[in-house]
Amino acid sequence: MTTETKQFTERELDRIIEMAWEDRTPFEAILFQFGLPEKEVIKVMRGNLKESSFKRWRKRVNSGVSQKHLKKRSSDITRFKSSRQRAISGNKISKR
Repeated sequence: MTTETKQFTERELDRIIEMAWEDRTPFEAILFQFGLPEKEVIKVMRGNLKESSFKRWRKRVNSGVSQKHLKKRSSDITRFKSSRQRAISGNKISKR
């Protein structure tokens, strides 16, 4: 499924970009949640980020440090959520 055939809401696009930007979230998680393979995620990022932000993101994802692919990540990482991330109940938005 391509981005041309699937229209995402603004909220979905924000979530895809957030997941793609987060180093600990693998492309496989985005594929699972939104049906977007890596190439389509790259198209979404290119179309929705400033050029300099996109280049910085691509450089980081392509570096040896990135954990964006499950095959490349350490076996010590067993979940998508960072242990330092706040629980959703502490989020001000959820209290609206």
